[in-house]
Amino acid sequence: MPNALTVAGSDSVGGAGLQADLKAFEAVGVHGCAVVTAVTSQNTKGVSSIFPIPVKEVASQMRSVLDDVRLDAVKTGMLYSADIVKTVSMLLSKREIPIVVDPVMVATTGSSLHRSGFVEALITKLIPISTLVTPNIREASQITGIDVRNERSAIAAAREILELGAKAVLIKGGHLKGAESSDYLCTGNKITKVSSPRVNVEVHGTGCALGSLIAGHLALGLEIEDAVKEAKAMIFKAILLRETVGSGMPCANPLAVLRIEAEKPAMLEELEDCGTELERILDGRFIPEVGSNMGYAVLGALDEREVAAFDGRIVRTSRGARKIGCARFGTSKHVARIVLAAASHDPEIRCAMNMKYSPENLAASKEAGLSISSFDRTHEPKGVSSMTWGVHKAIERHRGIPDLIFDRGGQGKEPMIRLLGKNPDEVILKLKRVVAKRRSR
Repeated sequence: MPNALTVAGSDSVGGAGLQADLKAFEAVGVHGCAVVTAVTSQNTKGVSSIFPIPVKEVASQMRSVLDDVRLDAVKTGMLYSADIVKTVSMLLSKREIPIVVDPVMVATTGSSLHRSGFVEALITKLIPISTLVTPNIREASQITGIDVRNERSAIAAAREILELGAKAVLIKGGHLKGAESSDYLCTGNKITKVSSPRVNVEVHGTGCALGSLIAGHLALGLEIEDAVKEAKAMIFKAILLRETVGSGMPCANPLAVLRIEAEKPAMLEELEDCGTELERILDGRFIPEVGSNMGYAVLGALDEREVAAFDGRIVRTSRGARKIGCARFGTSKHVARIVLAAASHDPEIRCAMNMKYSPENLAASKEAGLSISSFDRTHEPKGVSSMTWGVHKAIERHRGIPDLIFDRGGQGKEPMIRLLGKNPDEVILKLKRVVAKRRSR
């Protein structure tokens, strides 16, 4: 089993520090070792005291691990003092191990987590031997002197840190403005923007967990860019499934991906049950020429592989409707793009189904009391996914998630209606209302 080491402070409330790091390693499937640099007395509201571990004991812990365990990655977090930074750097400098440096300086609650001289030691000793440095915008500003306020200054700061000797730099842009939470990975002359939908909430421990998720993926053998992308997707889920531990900030949940993974069989079963119901409800008036399908995404899905659908669609027959194939993940790009685009505006919207467009079906939908929006394919820019662009435009036009999005087609494109909902049962209920109104006309 791959092994990873965290060198970090202890968080008594368990939301950040080495406790979060070990959870992140476990989520990736890596065994976690830990060296404690400081014991903090803190909760979800703030830090009340910090007791730094004597440098001699930090060194002793590290030697114990290094002398016995084959490490596949190391992640450093709160090192607190210049002496600890120098000791850790000295012990790691001759090891051929990926080193992820999270230059922790301030807790999410605002409390300082370092002493005078720490930043200089970080710059001269630890950053030059690092594989990846992961500062947030405030830490990047302190390291470089650049006032990081936007994408341009974030990239400038990343390049400045790269000049200090790091092999790669990831500027965490969660505190920048925008509809997305974007981080900027700088590797040599290449800049990669890694984004996820923004969740407008302060969460304790996200920086610690992200660095450890990256280190865990490096321990598994992934390249830096792939490790960052995988970790970014996982931390998004950790924020969505954040835990309310105390009366202050909620804590990130690095193990969220395991819970989500465990729910997949039940999701497929739920989709199969709805497929049987769709065979009973639908007839040729509601099934488009290309067939119908229903997509159901895991919470926090960012990729088509995380959306389940029927691998053979729902087609018209002489007797009505028939489901072809089984519910599987990653089987339908078309319906997956609809779900992912809607979920980027509201993570609770995880299900979508396409239905035949006709004036009668649209009128029945209005009579059923569904909220409706649309997009016009003639305005579609070149080089974009039609479904992704169209769903975004319809949601922006509606100023929220409607029950139904339609378009009237275009050259070589069949007009279509799409029903949206939180889950298959909710979409089925909306469909039943439309079908009932259509049949009563």
